[in-house]
Amino acid sequence: MESEIKCFTSDHVSTEEQSICDKPQDEINSNLDMSLSQAESHKLPIDKTLVSEFKQMKLEKEAQKNWDLFYKRNTTNFFKDRHWTTREFEELKSCRQFESQRLVLLEAGCGVGNCIFPLLEEDRNIFIYACDFSQRAVDFVKQHPLYCPERCKAFRCDLTQDDLRGEVPPASVDVVTLIFVLSAIHPDKMVRSLENIFRVLKPGGCVLFRDYGLNDHAMQRFKAANKLGQNFYVRQDGTRSFFFSKELLAELFEGRGFHSVANDYVFRKTVNKKEGLCVQRVFLQSKFTKAHQTETSP
Repeated sequence: MESEIKCFTSDHVSTEEQSICDKPQDEINSNLDMSLSQAESHKLPIDKTLVSEFKQMKLEKEAQKNWDLFYKRNTTNFFKDRHWTTREFEELKSCRQFESQRLVLLEAGCGVGNCIFPLLEEDRNIFIYACDFSQRAVDFVKQHPLYCPERCKAFRCDLTQDDLRGEVPPASVDVVTLIFVLSAIHPDKMVRSLENIFRVLKPGGCVLFRDYGLNDHAMQRFKAANKLGQNFYVRQDGTRSFFFSKELLAELFEGRGFHSVANDYVFRKTVNKKEGLCVQRVFLQSKFTKAHQTETSP
């Protein structure tokens, strides 16, 4: 899940912006102080007035429609293929118990396939379940020349209410990738999504997570009139974005039976050469596992 963004008018990561921010340059140690400087803090909305309850209910009701419209406008041209995934998540290469093992992966929130198709191209011994909230996005995945039912199964799914076990066998998935997806879900429904994922993940399997971190530049650009709740905002196109602290993320996952292996902020400098802008992005990159012993689904 993620209009032209050549001067940072939205917090969606555009093709141009993503191609720069995903390079491992200017990365800062994740234990640095996350507090905003005085120069930055004035940019954050200080008005505690939230978007009206009526509008918030309307946004929730129309969430799928807004993502379908997003993909109708941008088709497959908005996001750049994520060739950085195996570099950032070594587990995609190292988590096999034996070399010839066929890895089973679930891409939760696959969009138009910018993560799954580089993986299918690079790894011949992988099967990917790919789901998204938007039927239009799923249709784009199925139209891709690399899509093959023997190696990939794409389907529409609302992680907050559709049981993944209707499409994915329980406890069958080695790795779940959750990349810029949980932030688009209403905070009250995030737990349901994690419970859903837990049920299809094998004991010993892992969730690889990357999303927006607290005090990211995108968060600073939102106006007070776009605030839905604490660290939760709505964009002009009706899609929404939440910004995570690592403490909250750990609480969400560990409360649903996951074990935290890694959970740190990643700092990147994003440069827009055309506009002469250089801004700091803050992402949260994490790994959570499901215990090996048999557990009752939460």
